[in-house]
Amino acid sequence: MRYSSRILFPVLASVLVACTEQSLPVFDIPIPISVPSGTPAYGPRLVTSPDGEVILSWMERGTDNVALRFSVYEQGSWGPAVTATIDEHMFVNWADLPAVTPLGSGSLLAHWLSYTADMPYAYQILTAHSADEGATWSAPRSPHVDGTPTEHGFVSMYPVSGATGLVWLDGRQTPDKGMTLRSATLSADGAVSDKAVIDDWVCDCCQTDVAITEAGPIAAYRDRTADEVRDIYVARNLNGEWQPGSAIANDGWVISGCPVNGPAIDAAGKFVALAWFTAAGQKPKVQTAFSTNAGKSFSEAIEISSPNTTGHVGVTLLDRHTYVVSWMEPGKNGDYAIKLRAVTTDGQTGREHIVGRTSVARNVPQLIRVGDKLVLAWTDTFDNVQKVASVQVAILGFYD
Repeated sequence: MRYSSRILFPVLASVLVACTEQSLPVFDIPIPISVPSGTPAYGPRLVTSPDGEVILSWMERGTDNVALRFSVYEQGSWGPAVTATIDEHMFVNWADLPAVTPLGSGSLLAHWLSYTADMPYAYQILTAHSADEGATWSAPRSPHVDGTPTEHGFVSMYPVSGATGLVWLDGRQTPDKGMTLRSATLSADGAVSDKAVIDDWVCDCCQTDVAITEAGPIAAYRDRTADEVRDIYVARNLNGEWQPGSAIANDGWVISGCPVNGPAIDAAGKFVALAWFTAAGQKPKVQTAFSTNAGKSFSEAIEISSPNTTGHVGVTLLDRHTYVVSWMEPGKNGDYAIKLRAVTTDGQTGREHIVGRTSVARNVPQLIRVGDKLVLAWTDTFDNVQKVASVQVAILGFYD
């Protein structure tokens, strides 16, 4: 889904990377792509389906409601903007992003957040299905029915045998017992099954992510201990059961509040790439690790960013030897650079590339691969008006 307007600009990069030897790719100059969003527009989210369909979604605030809209990327451009839902209670947040997810054969699943009480973080997850490419939608349904006026969000989705798996942060036990990481399976008719608690105490508001390996889904998230260590964990779903989560690098980042800075994960077969932000020891950095056994174990962490990074990472595989990590970094003029860097599984790192810039510090840039291209999307101001946000997208090609 892709559209034209100055609000969203994707970045694509073409990729012709050899799979037989570990080589670092060279990237083309990023090309802005026009997106058909209005203003103000917030929180772009890029999602791909197993068959390669790409959708960009975002939020547009009206006078007394908020719309979740989307566009399909086809033949190098965004199609017309389509409205998935309009909700007068929609929770608009820079870090906790809704999405429209393509399920194949014209079927779509939208999810967003909606207030349930007049409290700052009392909101639920709502979902709706469309079987006709977004022309009509089912009535909203929630994958959780606890009914508590607490936070439910930071959703990641993945395909599960004709249905959709969801992983999310669930605050039904807060403030007494802390935030939990939960999952469920949602069928096209809205039936919820396979409810599970993946981790019973996690960081309150860091993004989650899920990838599919040959062994099954693998979830990445920021954990929390009684000593306020908030490091990145992964949990694998084997034969339909979530296994206990384990730390990737044991950074030992002790922080008393949530950094709102979650991990990113991508997988293909037995190969898994993971990226994350930490500021352990008061030293901010972006790190990455790689697995060749479907996430059973990971390599030693590799530091890939400069010391003043703010994180907000993305990751995508190029082939079984090479992947790309993106992150944000403050500039000299009060802006922020959106950067990316190639990494090989034997620890080589390519040079840093600046894909775009933004004046908006609170951002979760999106990174995906589309065939031989990379697409990145982020939020920026519109016509240099600080209070009017827009979505930017850039595309760049890559080759070895």
